[in-house]
Amino acid sequence: MQYHLNGFKPGNYQIPDEAREPYVQPPIADLPKEVDVLIIGCGPAGLAMARQLSEFAGIKTCIVDLKDGPLLFGQADGISCRTMEIMEAFNNSEMLVKEAYPLNQNAFWEPDNEQPNNIKRTHKVPDARIGLSEFPHVVVNQARLHELLLDGMEESVTHLVPHYSRRLLELEVDASLTQDLDAHPITASFERNDSSSSKVETVRARYVVGTDGARSAVRKGLSIVLEGDSANKAWGVMDVLCVTDFPDIRVKSFIQSKENGAVMIVPREGGYLVRLYVELDNLGKDERASSLDLTVDDVIAKAQLIMNPYKFEVKEVAWWSIYEVGQRVADRFDDTPADNTEGLIPRAFVAGDACHTHSPKGGWGLNTSLPDTFNLGWKLAAVLLGKSQPKLLQTYASERRKVAYQLINADKEMSKLMATRPTSSNGAAQTETNTADIEKFIARQNGFIAGTSIEYNPSYICTGAENQKLASGFKIGQRFHSAEAIRVADGRRQHLGHLNKADGRWRIFIFGNKQNPVDASSESYKLIQFLANAESSPVRKYTPDATDIDSVIDCYAVFQQQDLLMEEMPDYLWPAKGKYGLRDYEKVFHAEEGNDIFEQRGIDRSSGCMIVVRPDQHIANILPLNAYDELSDFFDAFMIS
Repeated sequence: MQYHLNGFKPGNYQIPDEAREPYVQPPIADLPKEVDVLIIGCGPAGLAMARQLSEFAGIKTCIVDLKDGPLLFGQADGISCRTMEIMEAFNNSEMLVKEAYPLNQNAFWEPDNEQPNNIKRTHKVPDARIGLSEFPHVVVNQARLHELLLDGMEESVTHLVPHYSRRLLELEVDASLTQDLDAHPITASFERNDSSSSKVETVRARYVVGTDGARSAVRKGLSIVLEGDSANKAWGVMDVLCVTDFPDIRVKSFIQSKENGAVMIVPREGGYLVRLYVELDNLGKDERASSLDLTVDDVIAKAQLIMNPYKFEVKEVAWWSIYEVGQRVADRFDDTPADNTEGLIPRAFVAGDACHTHSPKGGWGLNTSLPDTFNLGWKLAAVLLGKSQPKLLQTYASERRKVAYQLINADKEMSKLMATRPTSSNGAAQTETNTADIEKFIARQNGFIAGTSIEYNPSYICTGAENQKLASGFKIGQRFHSAEAIRVADGRRQHLGHLNKADGRWRIFIFGNKQNPVDASSESYKLIQFLANAESSPVRKYTPDATDIDSVIDCYAVFQQQDLLMEEMPDYLWPAKGKYGLRDYEKVFHAEEGNDIFEQRGIDRSSGCMIVVRPDQHIANILPLNAYDELSDFFDAFMIS
């Protein structure tokens, strides 16, 4: 798709440039007095949290933001493979794939040895993330991703919409009430800062989630401290429509000049727009980028110097900013003590930029922030709906702080590699780097950059390491790496990972062994009978009466045999559901010849296995087909019958 030919226009890219209008500012409505979950901040983390909770009619959610309406111009516009997988869980990946710009190549430029004031391409390589997921790494206006999440919220059963123009005045957590899960220990006061009113509104909540950015008022209200390095380098970033003879303007390019600094070029969606990250000056101690008093013309002029001898004429600037390179992580991600020796249940959380800050060049901001709340959202829902024990909420901080530290360490390394002058806080000389070092870094960190290698540490919701050999390609703690299989009922090829929707349900994938699953003596058949009928079956134990059999734990089966018939399958694999008892024909698959999931994911053909997948798509457990007691014990550790 092409757009922005005659000027940048935000909004719905399905509407032609000539007719596209900016998003309309929504009307102001009073805040509710009391809610289950209060979300403060309408960035990607806040909207991903709200999008998940909007699916549950039994949860009252409120999301507020300081801005007067939806985002128009994006800041974090790179969408990683993993974030695309999460957007598929919200049923939005197809639109993003259609509208976004896929990053398929990297180009590397260095000073020309013969003419050092000029730059010269050294080489191009395919993007290292290709093949890590069925989805590409893409670039699209962050506002467009927001719009898809906002639409999903409004069209959900709860019709959830944000409350804009609200400034948080005070946040109080009543410590005497936090361990009473029926209480509303959170009190938040907001000033309505629209033009017509400045009245103060108060909301009481069971839980609060601060997703209000790097200068988070929620974090400050909870006395949570950011720890790490202060800013020491200034960079400019701008989205422009330009005329240039630089040959790689539509390729992600890393440019290092001899004397003038570095530029990273990221082509944008629509075929014409392009983003540039431009190295500026070192900052003194306690100096802020804002004190440099730079303009967009300064950033453009610097880019032109670096890109010599190529012409670079900017026709329109859609958005620009000056930012500082500094890396910090919050000392806590919730309102409990860092060691939490008393096992307190957290009631207030921070996520996204509110608990980790870094440079934007790696495209990690949105792609770490959104998974923060994708991790937390299902846990809050499970506790609020009485499906899981409240101790589940303690796992958010332990799982996501690990990722935040990985992010900070990667960002420090990339920031040093990208800069052509020292970036250490004391201004000391650093080892000279070149674009080859950047290429090696990208190759080494490609799984983290893509988000596909994020792995949670062992816990009661990430266990079974002794059985990892049964499915070596499905790493416990990592996300379920999708692969295709053929649906038995209609012969359709299906990505199994796309069955893991953001609906709060657990999934069990049964990968059958070489025995015929129709045979009553086979391991697969006996496992299915256990799940469907045994009193100790977690499906039976944790599925409420008068609800569909898959409403809490959704089971799928993938068999090696090619000649299966749907009518021969046990009823549990094509259950009667809904008020009419309609059959669900979409739970049984077989491996495809030449595209075999058993081979692709290293599944033991002779033994088979079952894989337990969390509601956030991460693998929680791998078990043998006959491990009934172990499966029951796993769910018994945290679920409520």
